Amino acid sequence: MNHMKCLVAAVVVCLGAAPIFAQDGSAVRALSAPSEHPLMPIGTSAPDFSLKGTDEKIHTLAEFSSAKVLVIIFESVHCPVSENYEGRIQKLYDTYRNKGVAFVAIDPNNPSAVRLDELGFTDLTDSPEDMKIRVRERQIPWPFLYDGATQEVVQKFGAVATPHVFIFDPDRKLRYEGRIDDNQNPALVKTYDARDAIEALLNGQPVAVAHRPAFGCSTKWLSKAADVQREWDKIIAEPVAVAEASTGELNLLRANAGDNVTVVHFWNLKDKNLTQDFAQLETTYRMYRGRSFSFVTINSDALGDADRVMEFLKSQHASSRNLRISPADLTAVQNAFESSWGKNEEFTAVIAPEGKIVYSHKGPVDILDLRHAVLAQFTDIKFYPGQAQYWAEMAPR
Repeated sequence: MNHMKCLVAAVVVCLGAAPIFAQDGSAVRALSAPSEHPLMPIGTSAPDFSLKGTDEKIHTLAEFSSAKVLVIIFESVHCPVSENYEGRIQKLYDTYRNKGVAFVAIDPNNPSAVRLDELGFTDLTDSPEDMKIRVRERQIPWPFLYDGATQEVVQKFGAVATPHVFIFDPDRKLRYEGRIDDNQNPALVKTYDARDAIEALLNGQPVAVAHRPAFGCSTKWLSKAADVQREWDKIIAEPVAVAEASTGELNLLRANAGDNVTVVHFWNLKDKNLTQDFAQLETTYRMYRGRSFSFVTINSDALGDADRVMEFLKSQHASSRNLRISPADLTAVQNAFESSWGKNEEFTAVIAPEGKIVYSHKGPVDILDLRHAVLAQFTDIKFYPGQAQYWAEMAPR
């Protein structure tokens, strides 16, 4: 599959439909509710809920009874559209939180229903622990609740996507649901649907347009867990190979000509953190390999350990590009990578297109720092404008 086909496939995966996009990145075809999860009709009373938040507290509908307007937004951690809208939700929150408007976010996804190839634009999954990291990283002040374990709440709403907003009046009747605005690119927004609905309700007026189809990443219903297993079955069936690397090949690898962001990981069987670190890096490879991304592992064990090296790679289902170098060549390689590390120590580098090392680390890698460094080097695509800026803000300094 060539790069463009991979990119299109990644977009279709995220949206759960065959989306049509305008050149400016706005969604032309939005998502519709599946028949087994019908969309909540306008005028419906807000359903009760009791969900744990990232603050470890249980939040209920009654908690927000004093609010003039209640805004419930289904968001996810992994979705690039949700990521892009975090800033706009923050602006809504800052504008209206002291005007009687309460905001609540709910993640409807179970991580067991999200494939690895659906994580190509994120650093995290939709697990409760990863939700806490996102809240901390982005300093999200509104409650962020987890419904992924049972999905009982999202089924009552019929939320089709993340983000998908539901806005309730003082009597807790649904008065608006759908998109937040009409364009992922904030500079091209013409219709501020969520803001207009809030303004109308605060002024005691009817909402002019009560429904605008939501667009974003499809809700990952638990029924999709079988897709995750099928993906894993394909992964473990992929061939694993290792090749001896010449000095010339390593110099080409270090130069990183072309458009790919490349992660290079030097490893040795004697490294005590080997299994955990290698597994995290292979997972990262499976997340990003549909984009302009390469991952290369380089082993520096003695030739007599070749069988053990291959055994380990197979145990990790390491279908990435795997190379071996002689321990005697390690010093020359270290010079090329502008660093030095012990012969039994791991070393990891992120190389931007055309050869600039943007991240390097000796020893156990912080996988989120590495992913942030990678994501910050990807250029924007028209489907998700704003991603480059989002991840540039997260990149390690």
